[in-house]
Parts: sequence; structure tokens; C-alpha cells
Amino acid sequence: MKAMEKLDAVKDKLQETTNEFEVARKKAKKAKNDFETIQKKRFDRFMNAFEHVSAKIDEIYKHLANSPSAQAFLGPENPEEPYLDGISYNCVAPGKRFRPMDNLSGGEKTVAALALLFAIHSYQPSPFFVLDEIDAALDNTNINRVARYIRKQTEEDTQCIIISLKEEFYTKADCLVGIYPEEDQCIVSKTFVTGSHQIHHESVKHDGRRRGCEFKYC
Repeated sequence: MKAMEKLDAVKDKLQETTNEFEVARKKAKKAKNDFETIQKKRFDRFMNAFEHVSAKIDEIYKHLANSPSAQAFLGPENPEEPYLDGISYNCVAPGKRFRPMDNLSGGEKTVAALALLFAIHSYQPSPFFVLDEIDAALDNTNINRVARYIRKQTEEDTQCIIISLKEEFYTKADCLVGIYPEEDQCIVSKTFVTGSHQIHHESVKHDGRRRGCEFKYC
């Protein structure tokens, strides 16, 4: 009798364990399916953006370099899960052989970086973006090419605020905002706006404290 009781207890325990295993197996299967679904969505979304940018960057680089022989290409370091590792980016400047990005000149790196920036921006364009002295390492030829490209984009669907100290660049703008100092009891910063808006002057006094638009220099 005791042996039968023990056998029944073991059977009950086995059934309980089997039920728990089935519950755990179903949960694990559901978790695996959910993970794979999310992973696929992540991969698809990433590749939609990557393929767009990868195709667009070569077109933009050719435009900025003003040469059909120029090439720009992206490559994922991990093709299976590209979002887990880096993306390699290489350019071939017009009339030159392939060189690693680190070996490009300052101007060539700037043009390559702008091509990447504009390609990413073309995927989900923002209303406007700010570019700070992107012409610092560019010669006049490349400045004109970049300015011409930006002008073309602003005629379509983009607004740009660009900070520049080079006449070859800022003379292409629709509107200029100049900032210059003027000596008074303290240094006064003045702005001069010209272009598509009415010309006007504004003053900002630097009096020692910050109050709204007032800044201290003396």
C-alpha cells in the first residue's frame, strides 16, 4: 500500500511538473516569437533607412563633387544585424584612386561629411537645420558647389540657417544677419539684417548681467 501511495504521489508530481513545463515552454515560445517579430521590424526599419541613405549618398556626393566619376558608398560591418555594429563609409574623389577616409584632405572630408548629412536628412526631412561654418576647410570651387546644392534644396523643401565667415558662401544667401561689436560705455553687439526682409538694426548691450538679451563683456 505504501508503495502504491508513493507511486501515486510521484505520478502526481510528474503531472504537475509536466504541466509547469508546458506552461513555461509556451511562454518561452511566445517570448521567442515576440522577439523575432520585433527583431524583424527593427531590421526592416533600419534597412529601409540604410538603403535609402546608401543610394542617395552616391547621388549627392556626385552632385557636390560635380563629377559622375565621384563615388560614395556605405557598408554594414555586420550584415546579419547591421544595427549592432558600425557602418563603413568611403568616398572616391574625382580623378583620384580609392583612399581610406582618414587619408582624405580636409576639404574632401568636409564634402564627404556633407553628402552623408544631406543623404540622412533626405530620408525624413526636418523643416530646417543649422550648419555652422561648414565652409571652413573648403576652397572657393567647393564652396560654390556646396552653396549651389543648398540653394537647390531650399527651393524645394528645406530651410537652412548657415553660419559662415566666407564671402563666397554667404553672398549666395536669401537673407543675411550680420553681428558686429561697437564700443560704448560697454561693448555693444549690433545686428544688421538684409536680404528678403526689411533692413533694420538691433542693439544688445553687454552691461555685466544677463537679462533677456543683455550680456556682459566689461
